Amino acid sequence: MKRLLYATVALGFLTIVPTLSRAQVNVRINIGAQPNWGPAGYDYVRYYYIPEADAYYDVSSRRYTYFHGNRWITRAALPSRFARIDLYRTHKVVINHAHPWKNHKKIRKQYAHYGYDRHPQRVRNDYYGHKHYDKKHKKHDKKYKKHPRRGR
Repeated sequence: MKRLLYATVALGFLTIVPTLSRAQVNVRINIGAQPNWGPAGYDYVRYYYIPEADAYYDVSSRRYTYFHGNRWITRAALPSRFARIDLYRTHKVVINHAHPWKNHKKIRKQYAHYGYDRHPQRVRNDYYGHKHYDKKHKKHDKKYKKHPRRGR
């Protein structure tokens, strides 16, 4: 009887241990789910904050959350008042915590001044890639190193 009890306990232990070890592995990569207009260089993004629209884009559900009236609304598209915003050119801020609109005052204060040309970003589907930018400014960088007032 003791052997049966020990065998049952050992079998139960061997079944639980692999399950627990598998449960601890959690790799979050959503590269394929990110929109083409998202900034390059991120392997995981939960939300984008779009300062021009003062709205959030949820990457996993592909929906926008914005303030309308006195509450937050989540929709598949931004309202027509934001139609002039070019998502490929405007600045996007990556936010990886849940429900960023709960800290909206802090986020808005920090990123409200970001606009189209002030903080340019390379988007994920950039035609040229970063090598284009490195080659384009190669001569400029050499001249900058020789500039007499550098370091003042």
